[in-house]
Amino acid sequence: MGVSKNTVEKYLDLLQKMFILKKVEGFSRNLRKEITKDSRWYFVDNGIRNAVIANFNAIEIRNDIGQLWENYMISERLKYQQNTRLSSNNYFWRTYTQQEIDWVEERDGQLFGYEFKWKKSKIKSSTLWLKTYPEATFEVITKDNFSEWLNIE
Repeated sequence: MGVSKNTVEKYLDLLQKMFILKKVEGFSRNLRKEITKDSRWYFVDNGIRNAVIANFNAIEIRNDIGQLWENYMISERLKYQQNTRLSSNNYFWRTYTQQEIDWVEERDGQLFGYEFKWKKSKIKSSTLWLKTYPEATFEVITKDNFSEWLNIE
């Protein structure tokens, strides 16, 4: 892109301070297997995300529905946490073997892992997640159960 890393980091920091982007850090307690140096960035508003990538197509014809769904779930969960005063440290989890959990909440000393899937499917990484953190929970959030997770009635 022809832009220095420091310049990109300043832009990302500014966009976070303007509540356009949200930075999520990697979670790890076992540094040999897990990656923590990377961060993920999410748009607070999917409309801005769609404008940036110039894609306002209907859901049925989108080729980025998985990323759109994940971004939507995270932005809505952050709002839920704020509105209900749910205190949580938020992360994602990834290993060097490319297994990952989209969203990890650390609340009251307990870990809650969530994977976001537009269509329900088997998740391989949940086995390693629960083996690595046996005290943790894991749940797949889909279009069929997201309203319960966000407490939408």
